[in-house]
Amino acid sequence: MKDLNVVGVRVELPSNQPIVLLKEDNGERYLPIWIGPAEATAIAIACDPPERPVSRPLTHDLFTDVLKQLDAPLRKVEITELSDNVFYAELVLGDKLRISARPSDAIALALRAGAGICCAEEVLEEAGILIPADQKDDRENEVEQFREFLDNISPEDFAGPNTAS
Repeated sequence: MKDLNVVGVRVELPSNQPIVLLKEDNGERYLPIWIGPAEATAIAIACDPPERPVSRPLTHDLFTDVLKQLDAPLRKVEITELSDNVFYAELVLGDKLRISARPSDAIALALRAGAGICCAEEVLEEAGILIPADQKDDRENEVEQFREFLDNISPEDFAGPNTAS
């Protein structure tokens, strides 16, 4: 398993399909995953919380609170498989409990719980992309690179837009 960091959430044009982009920690590969609009919002809120907190917990906040109350901490999220253009993930709770989840929901939970996100090497080999080293000067440049990437990619290049993970 390789550790990943969330770069951000963007909308792929012209289909208006949201994508979460993850980057390999201590590596050069990026992993784009097409996701649903609700999950994109949940991830974006966790990445950049609003100035004014929401008055009631959102679904992912609620689930994170339930896990805390049950003393079942979310240890990490593992993106385990890519099959027929669908990504699969597991929540790793406590010492041994593993629960199947969509990667988008798992990422939203991991961000809220401060849990790590990792990915199977086989998934990164199949769906990971490289951005040339001369284009990776700093963190701010990653967002611009992602926008350029979205301008030149179609869902068929990786997982299809009808496979919201």
